[in-house]
Amino acid sequence: MTDTLTVKSQRRHLHPAALRIMHWTNAIAMILLIGSGWKIYNDEVLFGWLHFPDWITLGLYAQHGLQWHFFAMWVLMVNGLCYIAYGFYTGRFRRKMLPIWPRAVIADIKAALTFKLAHDDITHYNAVQKTLYVGVILVIVLQVITGWAIWKPVQLSALVNLFYDFQGARLAHFLGMTAIVLFLVVHVALALLVPKTIGAMITGGPKVTADPDTDREPLPSPAE
Repeated sequence: MTDTLTVKSQRRHLHPAALRIMHWTNAIAMILLIGSGWKIYNDEVLFGWLHFPDWITLGLYAQHGLQWHFFAMWVLMVNGLCYIAYGFYTGRFRRKMLPIWPRAVIADIKAALTFKLAHDDITHYNAVQKTLYVGVILVIVLQVITGWAIWKPVQLSALVNLFYDFQGARLAHFLGMTAIVLFLVVHVALALLVPKTIGAMITGGPKVTADPDTDREPLPSPAE
């Protein structure tokens, strides 16, 4: 009886409230950064043939877009640091995103292209999901570095030199933005294909069982 009560007391939602708040905060910050970044880009384009329509940009003019960009940048940095600290402290990154085997990634891509990739168990990430999540975290870190280099090119010249020069840093920042936009497109598409993943990130998802001996966060439990 005692063991049963202990297990029940350790059951909690798949996505804790703190994680859900950080997830949606990151999502909003990224949307603000992308929209305002497009407004800033239009003021001094990298590619003469590429201009973003005003209706998808954020800000009345470039300086206004820059203000939005700075605001969202600080939100993303603070929230992102909290997310990374949470992921390492709870063991979530190790448990959810590792290991990533190339053979498994290739197999899952083939399964996805033939519409045979299973989506029944939302408590586990497949190899493609793991790769995308780890990849976008690394890209966001790169965006922060290139963003600081562009913002303070004289004071942070060492960062600028990592990308050859100021225009190199701008190009890296632009390519990072492109990668994030592509990630969001795939992420949203997969979420629409499996609507319960959206619900889980809103409500917390199914109850799972924590393993206090190995993790500080829940582990998947048998279906009720």
